[in-house]
Amino acid sequence: MTHCGVMIMTDAPLVLALDTSTVVNVGLARGERVLATATVADRMAHVEQLMPLVSECVDAAAVRVADLGQLVVGLGPGPFTGLRVGVVTAQVLSHVLRIGLRGVCSLDVLAAQFAGVSPGEFVVATDARRREVYWARYSPLGVRLGEPTVSRPRDPPRRRYIGPAADL
Repeated sequence: MTHCGVMIMTDAPLVLALDTSTVVNVGLARGERVLATATVADRMAHVEQLMPLVSECVDAAAVRVADLGQLVVGLGPGPFTGLRVGVVTAQVLSHVLRIGLRGVCSLDVLAAQFAGVSPGEFVVATDARRREVYWARYSPLGVRLGEPTVSRPRDPPRRRYIGPAADL
């Protein structure tokens, strides 16, 4: 919005992020400021835990669900059932609240935490179960270098590993 040629910045939208590609993760932010996060590490409790975590984050930030301006959902890679819970929940919330929804690669979110910290290329890895890992290779700036892949833990390129399956 402008007033007399001066740009007046309005508050950034309140963003709710959901990711169920591995465990259940919920975050609430406004601009660069993280207002609340919550995680349940039970890989079998996505349906039971997602909406209670959303409520927990909304309450912790002292906002209302109706105040949300944007939704972001992790698209995996990850097990189908867990991903489906997060994506469907985000779609329903987006529709009911009439707000935008954006999907992001879950590995990219993990990589963003290490952008600029790693001296060279690195690999983000998550557990795909059945003795496999989901992984993708990233530049030192956190830019993905190719598509996410699933393979045995010994198959990804030898680089610095980060993420929940880095030890595999």
